Amino acid sequence: MKMKNGDHSVQGIDLTKIVKEFGSPLYVYDADKIVSQLQVLKNAFSNQNIKIKYAAKALTNISILKLLKKNGAGVDVVSIQEANLALKAGFEPHEILFTPNCVSFEEIKQGVEMGLVINIDNISILEQFGHKYHNTVPCCIRLNPHIMAGGNSKISTGHVDSKFGISIYQMPHLLRVVKTTGINVTGLHMHTGSDILDAQVFLKIAEILFGVAMDFPDLTFIDFGSGFRVGYKEGDITTNVYDLGIKLGKAFDMFCETYGRKLEMWFEPGKYLVSEAGYFLTKANVIKTTPATVFVGVDSGLNHLIRPMMYDAYHEIVNISNPKGTQRIYTVVGYICETDTFGWDRKLSEVREGDILMMKNAGAYGFSMASNYNSRYRPAEVLVYDGKAHLIRERETMEDILRNQVEIDIK
Repeated sequence: MKMKNGDHSVQGIDLTKIVKEFGSPLYVYDADKIVSQLQVLKNAFSNQNIKIKYAAKALTNISILKLLKKNGAGVDVVSIQEANLALKAGFEPHEILFTPNCVSFEEIKQGVEMGLVINIDNISILEQFGHKYHNTVPCCIRLNPHIMAGGNSKISTGHVDSKFGISIYQMPHLLRVVKTTGINVTGLHMHTGSDILDAQVFLKIAEILFGVAMDFPDLTFIDFGSGFRVGYKEGDITTNVYDLGIKLGKAFDMFCETYGRKLEMWFEPGKYLVSEAGYFLTKANVIKTTPATVFVGVDSGLNHLIRPMMYDAYHEIVNISNPKGTQRIYTVVGYICETDTFGWDRKLSEVREGDILMMKNAGAYGFSMASNYNSRYRPAEVLVYDGKAHLIRERETMEDILRNQVEIDIK
């Protein structure tokens, strides 16, 4: 996003004009930024046979999926519903990595029938998979390295108490299942969580994966997950993917030489690709002064952007209607009947009722985690593509709230 004469714009379109056209609250995404982030990863690992599998759960709008497909990404899905969205967006089944967690074997069978790349993360399902398919259907295995990495504990997935992956301490059991049922393991996968800064974390994961890989002679890829950190505040440290590309690439090349052939290197970025491309726009409904605080109450809440409340996530907030106004301190809150605070004690240009506030880094886990709590409508979504603002999801209506409700005759 660029600033010009105090205005905030995406691809030359002022965000206030987009809100005026489509209303608020509103999610706006910059297609150029998404493509740029994808290209950065490709460039960082240009010496590898790299496959980028976009973690669809971050933002599942079908137009976003089509954009990433057009620019050479595959996709990582965690449910059959996400898989169906990916197929509808044009992805081929072999481009879709299916990594569910705690699902029944029936859902795994659905994934097989759809032709997806199956990623299994517990021994119970692995045993059922082996007994049914033996060596006829290849699969990937997700391992838990017992490495605590990432930001908030709720997004750290590789530690000892995590529900994700098969523990590396269960390797003897895992190998016994693979051997006795004849499972064709073609991939190994680890993912420790989001917001990883240090390349050493990935190198530790790699060291574990490389050791395990020697027990699987038919691998075609190793999946390092993701976790690349993006910046939320001015001066935030982010993952240096070029440094990672050099260090991890060197380690991977050495492993492949030992393994006997060159394998594919997979990553599953979600937040890294779409977070910074997204802006959440809300309108100031009321300025409420108390003896201790000046609140700005906006036309949204945790039903639209839950990350600040659920993860203590920081989203920079800017008053784009009055960018040159006097700086004052506000606490920005929502209209939900809960404590839904977007930001405490934020320095903003003076906010007037009716002003539009912009929250940055809202592309990932914003709309995708939205709900109808308090029977509020979920917002519209807009994608700025080729210099034009396109509506890619209509704002909900009362008809949407009632669509699947069944009224019975209450006398």
